[in-house]
Amino acid sequence: MATLFLVRYGELELKSPPVRREFESHLRRNILEQFVREGITSRLRADHGHLYVEADDGERARQVLKRVFGVTSISAVEEVPTERTAIRDRLLQRAGERLAPGRRFAVRARRTGQHSFTSQELARDLGSDILEKFADRSLVVDLTRPDVELFVEVRGPRTYLYFDRIPGPGGLPLGVAGPLAALVDGPRGALGAYLMMKRGCRVSIVTVPSGEGFAREVLARFDPRARIQSSGSEPGAWAARLVEVAEASHADGVVLPIGVPEFPAAREAWGDRVLFSPTVGFSDEEVTERWRGVTALAQ
Repeated sequence: MATLFLVRYGELELKSPPVRREFESHLRRNILEQFVREGITSRLRADHGHLYVEADDGERARQVLKRVFGVTSISAVEEVPTERTAIRDRLLQRAGERLAPGRRFAVRARRTGQHSFTSQELARDLGSDILEKFADRSLVVDLTRPDVELFVEVRGPRTYLYFDRIPGPGGLPLGVAGPLAALVDGPRGALGAYLMMKRGCRVSIVTVPSGEGFAREVLARFDPRARIQSSGSEPGAWAARLVEVAEASHADGVVLPIGVPEFPAAREAWGDRVLFSPTVGFSDEEVTERWRGVTALAQ
């Protein structure tokens, strides 16, 4: 049975309409590209601020969607008509499966479009319906620290029910910013490349032996088109290879894992080429913690 996902992309909504349409187009293409690589059959549609992805393999689709740049979160949803009776009946059925005796719960309702009820009225009425239906379970409404959250999102003639939000990487879709070339020599270099990918840059990667696993086992999962080249084990060989890759890919700049003390020498060595070092202000502990989050998304 196919699974329907509601896909959110918050930062794109801040753009002007023409730019947003372009970014949304990139996002849709990137999702489909990831699905093709994984062999997942899917169908996409959109409304303002959301994508809806129907996939035949829900679990694999979930893993793919949470590593697509631009996606802030996803939820597996059930679609029902925007009719109070249909919403109530299906939510009661689903709530009965999740609400054990004594649990604290909250109904979170949102509404887009013109309807005869407000979001607050819908949440209040559905909460009352749940308490009445399961009066023998001693349930408690708790809007601050609930054990279970029941989400109801009304969008025009369709309403979506869901119970969790799975975070994605956020940022901007790959391809909306210029290409870069990056050195990956370990977690700092890998995190730097990741952060520039998150800003929409396609990044060509040059590795030294200590960075191979970071690039091929983690970063490549975020970009099916990622070009990863090894510079070999000879000390210093990475610089010439990075220049070659940058020129071949017409990169707008290079990404280096350097700190503030190394920047003046790097600036002199690289001449007029634009340098990026997004981890320049991070301690090793911060790099390790942030990279741990990246690897979790890549699973």
